[in-house]
Amino acid sequence: MEQLGLRNGWMDRMAMGLSGLCLAHCVASAVFVAFLASAGGILVDHRIHETGLLLAIALGAVALGRGIWSHGFMMPSAVGALGLGVMAGALTMPHDSAEVVFTIVGVLIVALGHDLNRRAEI
Repeated sequence: MEQLGLRNGWMDRMAMGLSGLCLAHCVASAVFVAFLASAGGILVDHRIHETGLLLAIALGAVALGRGIWSHGFMMPSAVGALGLGVMAGALTMPHDSAEVVFTIVGVLIVALGHDLNRRAEI
């Protein structure tokens, strides 16, 4: 495992970085929508959100699933799955402040799951 670079939680750190980018995207989208409606329209396109969620699900499945095999704890994966579910639920909401709040909460829960996964390997 170490030879493949799968030790020391690099995937979890990458996933937390993706969560941070998602958080920045949500905040930037809200700011752009509030101040520049035409520019904000590009950032709030559902295709961007759907693509980001697909990336988060894929990376989460690999990193959190690998963690189960590595350390045997299910809690990090359960927390991460809850966060992904909240993010997916936010996609069904109309574009307003509630969607932004639910997405941010989901992103933070996913990041917590990856952090728990990374810490379990130490």
